[in-house]
Amino acid sequence: MATVDDYIADQELEVQPLLQSIRETSSANAPDALERIAWRMPTYWQGENLLHFAAFKNRIGLYPGADATVQFSDRLESYKTSKGAIQLPLSKPIDYTLIADIVRWRVDQVAG
Repeated sequence: MATVDDYIADQELEVQPLLQSIRETSSANAPDALERIAWRMPTYWQGENLLHFAAFKNRIGLYPGADATVQFSDRLESYKTSKGAIQLPLSKPIDYTLIADIVRWRVDQVAG
């Protein structure tokens, strides 16, 4: 994958709008971040990786880092998480407000 556009276009049709919405949410909340592909996933980078996201068969994975999953643990109780990873099941609506809050928090965290 050369670009995030390529990545999204390569995914299942029903997942593409969700990925595009995550992209738009991330871009809006990290306006100075660079968008690129890293680890074969769309990534927002601002001095370090802010967030990766990726499509899987039954979920979208968000990878904001371990500190973010601890910081937002109360809001992530209904999601499967692991160190630095959040699984958003495709069977539930995507919480874009949560994603926006995580991205803004990561921007603030990186800014110090």
